Amino acid sequence: MCQWARHLGARVIGTVSTAEKAELAKAHGCEHPIIYTQEDAVARVRALTGGEGLPVVYDGVGGSTFETSLACLRRRGLCVSYGTAGGLIPPFDLFRLNRMGSLYVTSAGLADYLHTRSEMLERAADLFAVLKSGAVHISVKQRYPLADAARAHRDLETRRTVGSSILLP
Repeated sequence: MCQWARHLGARVIGTVSTAEKAELAKAHGCEHPIIYTQEDAVARVRALTGGEGLPVVYDGVGGSTFETSLACLRRRGLCVSYGTAGGLIPPFDLFRLNRMGSLYVTSAGLADYLHTRSEMLERAADLFAVLKSGAVHISVKQRYPLADAARAHRDLETRRTVGSSILLP
């Protein structure tokens, strides 16, 4: 995601849990990887943006990071929630978004962006074009036999993986 966003001209600021993951993120287009276990992510984002905050945050973790994602946004910023690895987002007072700067929140589901065959083909063509151009590289860091799928899921859930993982027959 960092590579593609950077390719499109975005200034990419991301959060990671370890220095190893920060190096990987940087190598893949993240201009400012923030190690959230070592520094205050919100304070760092505010410092990097001159106190303004971000126009958009993509949150693939969910419950454990949702409040931080909101706090990193600028006035009228957008939080795109697309994952729940850190748990479900708990119910919250919708009008808090007004008090935080008229923020927007959406939950993006892949099926809604591939709803028709033509949408799926268009998005697949975009993906393969950016891969073919060399702007995005996919490096597989972990390989698991299919019989070890449960271990692969545990490793992913406990954040022991870095980069892409695949299951092999």
